[in-house]
Amino acid sequence: MTHPTNPRVRLTLAAACALAVAGTAGGALAAEALNVVSWGGAYTKSQVEAYHKPWIEETGNELNSIDYDGNVAPVKAQVESGNVAWDVVDVELSDAVRLCDEGLLEVLPLDELPPAPDGTPAEDDFIQGSLMDCGVGNIVWSTTVAYDKSQFADDAQPSTIAAFFDTETYPGKRGLAKTAKANLEFALMADGVPAAEVYEVLSTPEGVDRAFAMLDKIKDDVVWWDAGAQPPQMLADGEVSMTSAYNGRIFNAVAMEDKPFEIIWDGQVFYIDMFVIPKGAPNAEMAWDFIKFATGTQPLADQAAWISYGPVRQSSVPLIGTHAEADIEMGPHMPTAPDNFKNAVQVDHYWWADHADEMNERFNAWLVQ
Repeated sequence: MTHPTNPRVRLTLAAACALAVAGTAGGALAAEALNVVSWGGAYTKSQVEAYHKPWIEETGNELNSIDYDGNVAPVKAQVESGNVAWDVVDVELSDAVRLCDEGLLEVLPLDELPPAPDGTPAEDDFIQGSLMDCGVGNIVWSTTVAYDKSQFADDAQPSTIAAFFDTETYPGKRGLAKTAKANLEFALMADGVPAAEVYEVLSTPEGVDRAFAMLDKIKDDVVWWDAGAQPPQMLADGEVSMTSAYNGRIFNAVAMEDKPFEIIWDGQVFYIDMFVIPKGAPNAEMAWDFIKFATGTQPLADQAAWISYGPVRQSSVPLIGTHAEADIEMGPHMPTAPDNFKNAVQVDHYWWADHADEMNERFNAWLVQ
């Protein structure tokens, strides 16, 4: 859904297509109801079950759950117009940093975040990079490589990121997002660069050339995608044998649709999502109360019962149980599970802020060569 220019219209339209967890009579948005904005689908459902409903029950407050497409331009428009309608927004870490730098978000009193159950301070319990002046992390999600197990012999199943770039040993079409981000990281790790050194290598002309040389190897076999729902469908249709994909989408296809898909965790590129409060939010105090509740140890663990995105609190991990609707132990499906996290790279938003234009220009030129 695209966002209209007028914040009031935007809010009304978003709310109309959103999951209204609780609202006032007639569905109108009341000032005293907290407006929480997130990405929709199975992800928002996981937040509704783990955060929204328990918070509503505990506080007696009302909450409107609003879907958006991840475009944070409305935050800037609302703040600059002095007409802020959103109270809490789920954004990627890179957007949180940029919005905070531009003075568009409330600075949060992070020392008020609740400690872990054993008393560990929040600042020591949250994984590195998941707390910042204007944002509190909630989940880790990944762009991974996934494949259809039925496309390969039992004794020849791919297991490394290098396999994705080896169409001779592992034949079939490959799915990739039509963007430079993640693809360059995948390419270097497939060429043997350790995750910890990816951005050091990418910061050199030789490193960029090396990444594109790897992409050259599979270019003729690539089917490009630009929406998260496409990769599992491409696998299901047999259009590709392997594809990059968001880990939660693949897990959902396996758990809820019984698809024969498998994730290759080696070389995963992971991201952190954060809760932020737009500057001047009408219910800022209530918004902060919600964030403190939602990012507590137990709610973060509870969310993992609905979707395979890892909680950012270390104390939440031992509390992860089975899927709420399928009899599947969720722990092994988290991006942050020890076996899955051995060769993982976190997207460096500072690097991409400096190099995105250059990389995208080269990537787009490469596409049409």
